[in-house]
Amino acid sequence: MPLYETVLIARNDISQQQVDAILDGIAAQIEADGGAVRKREYWGLHSLAYRIKKNRKGHYALLGLEARSELVKEIERQLALNEDVLRLMTLRVEEIDETPSPVLSRKGDDRGDRGGFRGPKQAGGRFESGRGRRSGGEDRSNAEQPADNAAAE
Repeated sequence: MPLYETVLIARNDISQQQVDAILDGIAAQIEADGGAVRKREYWGLHSLAYRIKKNRKGHYALLGLEARSELVKEIERQLALNEDVLRLMTLRVEEIDETPSPVLSRKGDDRGDRGGFRGPKQAGGRFESGRGRRSGGEDRSNAEQPADNAAAE
């Protein structure tokens, strides 16, 4: 049987349990037809890049499926009719990677770095970009040096 990966975005108004219920329904249909769900990940509630149906956030989920293509088309049709599902994308893949997706592995890494040591501060302070420098390209100490030498003569 062919392998597919499906990512869906559900409305932020529903709970995680309702998203799991949608995924359970998909899994039940596939297993009843003789297929299998090889991978199932809930990625969490994330901000959308742009508004979709007046929503700014959505629940993201990934499914790795082994199913007939006719069944996958029927599942896509049913999910498109479901008001709780904002977007859906299904791709046919050669193999389903059993390891956690990069979204899940990155999720744990981001939380540990916040508030920690971020490295040494750069020298020069706030105006390092050049806003606080004199025009003409010379430092003040170099500009005054020849005047001091002239006064000493």
